[in-house]
Amino acid sequence: MQLDDLRPLGLFDGLSDRQLEELLASGDAIPVEPGVELFTEGQPADFWWVLVSGAIELHRRTGREDSVVGRMDVPGRWAGGFRAWDPQGRYLASGRGVTDGVVLRVPSSALADLTVAWFPFAHHLIDGVYGTARSIEATARQRESLVTLGTLAAGLAHELNNPAAAAMRAVDALEDACRTLLSSLGRLAGGEITARQFTALDQLRQQAEPQRPITDPLLIADQEDALSDWLADHGVERDWLVAPPLAAAGVDTAWCERAATILPDAALGPGLEWVASTFSAITLLSEVKESTGRVSELVSAVRSYSQMDRGSLQRIDLTDGLESTLVMLSHKLRGVEVVRQYDPAVPEIEAYAGELNQVWTNLIDNAVDAMAGEGTLRVGTTVDGDHVMIEIGDSGPGMPAEVEARAFDAFYTTKDVGKGTGLGLDIARRIVVERHGGTITIDTRPGATVLRVRLPLTPPLA
Repeated sequence: MQLDDLRPLGLFDGLSDRQLEELLASGDAIPVEPGVELFTEGQPADFWWVLVSGAIELHRRTGREDSVVGRMDVPGRWAGGFRAWDPQGRYLASGRGVTDGVVLRVPSSALADLTVAWFPFAHHLIDGVYGTARSIEATARQRESLVTLGTLAAGLAHELNNPAAAAMRAVDALEDACRTLLSSLGRLAGGEITARQFTALDQLRQQAEPQRPITDPLLIADQEDALSDWLADHGVERDWLVAPPLAAAGVDTAWCERAATILPDAALGPGLEWVASTFSAITLLSEVKESTGRVSELVSAVRSYSQMDRGSLQRIDLTDGLESTLVMLSHKLRGVEVVRQYDPAVPEIEAYAGELNQVWTNLIDNAVDAMAGEGTLRVGTTVDGDHVMIEIGDSGPGMPAEVEARAFDAFYTTKDVGKGTGLGLDIARRIVVERHGGTITIDTRPGATVLRVRLPLTPPLA
């Protein structure tokens, strides 16, 4: 490529021959051939491409569809080079040759050096614009992350509070049950019952030990009334304390009659009170176990969701991430029917698990909001050729065409002020496309909106 090839281009008006020679020396001439790709969407914009002759079409992929979004057919048109000012700059589209020609390809680092030398003020101005834009974007993304974190934290606190409060109530009641158990045991000993009588009572207790406690409140109430009458007739004090746990365990008056044949009259009350308090302790311990088990499940879900005990890039089961996200958002799913459609043939893939969980959070959160908290949420996975397909669908009203067209644009939102930053889907797209080499698309109609994420089985080369 010669100096005369660049001089006619309006892009270089005002540059001296020496400057054009420096530009030529910094770059190289690349032929433009029909159908040959010069640069790829989502890849680091390490080069600045200036069209000298021929034509290039700019393509963007949307799912499986390859769309033409622009055309460089006028000499002097350019693309890329963003990394001269932005270390994170990436190509916004792919460039593919249409007609034979040539482009000047200049490394972004060389472009930065030349602009500093030739136009220091302009370089600092552009650098400042990029820096300011990045700072604003970073601040907005941080706010989005904090909003999401706050939502998850509030929901998690609510989910943890229920079993924690239940465990605390059970522990308090267990303390009372243990105190009653010890007191009745002391009274039994004072009643001078024999070891044979106590052993017989314990065997009778074991026969009645609740395996499946009665849960029908009407049946329990009737049983309590019958037991209270029997206890009162036999001179048992504090029948109001003894009858409820016996009734809940399924004990009837026939069982009480058998106990009365074992114990002397003076020991009948303490003996039945001891049996009732053991039943209460067993039931309360079961409640504590269930409640603390639920807390443990929630902690495991948080660990899985945050990936705080695992590395960044790892082999993951997508179902685990989706399920932990559903747990984290369970406070928003009260009125939502969740339909899971996981294909067992889907293999593990290598991915950034924590980042994908952020994607699932944004998509599921948006789906629930679209349904106003009521409807059907569908979450599914399947194998799609050399990719894995993840679908998250809702039964909401669907997106108007103008909303669908801008759904992935940064800062675009249809939510009320203060309820969304417009970065949720933009962040999801960046994670899926730029970090994982996948695609994310929308299929929407009234009553059914589905977001499809396609991730490669084999991660793209860095």
